[in-house]
Amino acid sequence: MELHLFEDNLSNGQTVAFGNTCSRAIYVTAGEVTVEGNSYGLDEGFVASGPVTLVAGTEGASLWRWDLSDAPPTARPQHTTKKLSGEVPAQLTRAGNFLRLDSVTFPPSGTALLHTHQGPGIRCLREGGIRIDTGGKSTSFGPGGAWFESGPLPVFAQADHAIQSRFIRAMILPDELRGKSSIHYENEEDRTKPKSQSYRNFGETGLLL
Repeated sequence: MELHLFEDNLSNGQTVAFGNTCSRAIYVTAGEVTVEGNSYGLDEGFVASGPVTLVAGTEGASLWRWDLSDAPPTARPQHTTKKLSGEVPAQLTRAGNFLRLDSVTFPPSGTALLHTHQGPGIRCLREGGIRIDTGGKSTSFGPGGAWFESGPLPVFAQADHAIQSRFIRAMILPDELRGKSSIHYENEEDRTKPKSQSYRNFGETGLLL
């Protein structure tokens, strides 16, 4: 199984049906969409399992969409760009585990001290800038930049020194972490230090496989 990140651009009033059976997360980067009578505007997101139909608002909509699937989606908007994919271990794709969509915000010069997670995910930077150090490499990202984190590989994150930075994240996690943090700090002395990042949870949904 793989977690895929797409960027969808919908025109005024366009209806798009994603009929393939999978778990997905959708975040609105511009405009508005309506899903089963619920409206989601700029900087809002939701999760769903199974088929979903979106209707763009009067100004269209731009979306980041994460799909967990063993095959490419069977239906896409006319203007779709695939940004990134990452492999999800088989032990995490069993029923009972879940997909979480959230955002992580750093103040200027904020850091995420050396840490791991209990599941993989794809992050996409919404604003600011961030440097990710992992696996002996250091990579910097600007708005729209996406990266995959496997979970068990330790990561250190350094946000832009001048402005707030924020990324949107979809992760596959074990059932026991519903509503709980997935982060584990590698160095014991870091676990009690004040943390600079803050979180917003858009939703969690059980895996549909």
